[in-house]
Amino acid sequence: MQGFPWFHTPGLSPYRRDPDGTESGGTDHEKAGTPVPPTTVTTPPATTRTTSGRPTATERVLTAALVVAPLMYLAADTTYAARGWTDATAGVIHVLAAIAYGFVVLRVASWLPRESVLAATVVVTGIIGMAGNVAYGFETIHMSFGDIQLVDQTGAANLIKPLGLFFPLSFALVALALAKLGHRWQGALVLIAIMGWPIAHIGNIAAAAIPVNIALVVAFGSLAWARE
Repeated sequence: MQGFPWFHTPGLSPYRRDPDGTESGGTDHEKAGTPVPPTTVTTPPATTRTTSGRPTATERVLTAALVVAPLMYLAADTTYAARGWTDATAGVIHVLAAIAYGFVVLRVASWLPRESVLAATVVVTGIIGMAGNVAYGFETIHMSFGDIQLVDQTGAANLIKPLGLFFPLSFALVALALAKLGHRWQGALVLIAIMGWPIAHIGNIAAAAIPVNIALVVAFGSLAWARE
């Protein structure tokens, strides 16, 4: 065999012994015939926030909705009370506030465990309820132009009724979710308010609608700071 002898431990890089007896190549562990200690790589757990711990842009939007949505709906119902239940301006605010409440539902659902059936139910009923609530806002805008009210019609127009009822249903589930998350007084306040919601809005009773909205402003607004 020509050349200098090479020594090799299976699984390690080869090294050789020079004529003067010194060894070349390989690491100190390899020369000694000992295995290289394994290197452990730790992968940090995935989070919904940035590495700095600050809320993401999505989280900020959803949290802001806790304040914006109930205040906008309070403005809508206050305008209804002042100008009548067929006022176009009130209808526009109503539509925007209903959309904002869709983000509130998503915010609460995001706090629940990922595998939670309640979270999925809150999302499903909340999105359907938002669609119904938005439809009632556009109903007001239609009526401001002298159009016929959909709830008084038959056939396809009846779709607006069950969709609208999903809104208070979703908020009853939101109240349950808040109680499970430890926000008991906010959950109780949301439940009491949403029980009065159909009475106030089906009957167009401003004296009931305003207190209902104030209660929701307090309940959801406090969560914007309690959870962040």
